[in-house]
This record gives sequence, structure tokens and C-alpha cells, in this order.
Amino acid sequence: MSELPRPGRPVIMGVLNVTPDSFSDGGRYATTGDAVAHAMRMAAEGADLIDVGGESTRPGAGRVDAETEIKRVVPVIAELAAAGLSLTVDTTRAAVAEAAVAAGALGVNDVSGGLADPDMARVVRDAGCPWILMHWRGHSADMQELAHYDDVVTEVRDELSRRVDEALAAGVDASRIAIDPGLGFAKTAAHNWALSARLDVLVELGFPVLFGSSRKSYLGRLLAVDGHPRPVDGREAATLATTVLAVASGAWGVRVHNVADNADAVRVWSATVAQR
Repeated sequence: MSELPRPGRPVIMGVLNVTPDSFSDGGRYATTGDAVAHAMRMAAEGADLIDVGGESTRPGAGRVDAETEIKRVVPVIAELAAAGLSLTVDTTRAAVAEAAVAAGALGVNDVSGGLADPDMARVVRDAGCPWILMHWRGHSADMQELAHYDDVVTEVRDELSRRVDEALAAGVDASRIAIDPGLGFAKTAAHNWALSARLDVLVELGFPVLFGSSRKSYLGRLLAVDGHPRPVDGREAATLATTVLAVASGAWGVRVHNVADNADAVRVWSATVAQR
């Protein structure tokens, strides 16, 4: 049995993409050695969790098969778990989740919220592990075609509520469920801003809320110069701003690439709140 970490302040989840094609750092940590070294750095910088993913979920990304995904993530997870790090596996596949948990992952970060693989609920239930349910409407190749809402905040809340209800009906313990609004997944920039502004609506559902805005394209578009979006490596200050706003709205945790700076921001916010 595993529990979601609750360190008395918002959780910092460090992103570890063991992929050649992720939008921000694809290919940098594609070998086990490079991935392990980067994860150890993030842990030293303040990451409470390392989220290990073996398949890119950037808009337009193609899929890899389960065997490839397992080969990418399991050796990394096994080595990091042996070193004492707390890990989640970023996957939509039950077979990958099962292999990752067996290798030492404490939980599953499922960007499909359980929709991509109906066997995921069984794997999570039987493992007794945390399950982060993200709002999702379709795979990366065509998800932006599904970005149609009359009221994005209400619809995301209601769709996440249904995912939670189905998880509970499958026997998953409520104390092990967290939710994520899924910024950028079947969302336009306007949808992302609306969800960020009303994150409290999701917090009111009573489950820990994970917020993942790190380096995303909507930040680059906001910071565009002469119609050219700010490159990925120029979005760190914007990411920090979203981190502070998210934790101020009640987010349980933030999923970030730059752990050191975001951990510092959370510490400053926490110290300030402690004086109120």
C-alpha cells in the first residue's frame, strides 16, 4: 500500500521524460544512466516525487507500443526506487503501470484518467497505489480536435468527477485518488487560462489537485514577440508564476521540469502563508 505524499506544503513533482520526442527535453535523458542522474539531481533540488514517462504526450505525438514503454521506464524506476526515491509512472497503459509498480513506483500518473485502458483501475486497485486522474478526451495525435467546450471549467469538473466515480466503483480507495485539469490536453490557451483562474472549482471536489503548466506552449504564446512564441527554455519565469498562483488556489502539487526554482517558489509561498 502506498499513499500520496503530504509534506505539509505543496508537493513538487519532477518531470523525467525517458523519451526521444517530448516537447521540452526529449532525448536528453533517453538512456538509463542519464535518466537516473537527472532524477537524482531533481531529488537533491527538492522534488518530492519523480514522474517517469516513456511515451511522449505532446500534441501530435505518435504512440509507442507497451513493450517499448516498459523497456524505457522499468530499468530507471528500479534503480531510482533502490536509491530510495519516491516515483510515479506517467502512463496510460495498465501493463506498463503494473510493471512499473512491481519495479518500485509508488503510484500511477494517468493522463487519460483511466479512459485509455479499462484494465488500469484493476491494476491500481490491486496494487493499492495512488492514481492521478487527469482530464483527457483523446490521444495526442488528435486531441486538439476535441478542444470544444461551452463552459470549460464546469465541463472539466464534471468529466473529472465521472472519472473519480468510476474509479471508486472499481474499488479504488478514495484516499489514493488525485486529479489534474490536464492543461493543454484537448485545451486551447484560453481554456488553460480559464482553468488556471478557477482551479478552486476542482479543489472543491475534495481530492488533491496536481497542476502541470511547466513550459507549455500557451505560456510561450503569451510571451510571444512579433508573433513568435517564446521558446521552451524561455518560459521558466512564467512557469514559476503559475506555480505560485496554483498553490495559492489550493493545488496539492505542481509538476515541473525546473525543480530547484519551483521548489524555492513553493518554500517562499509556504513561509508567507505560515505568518497569516
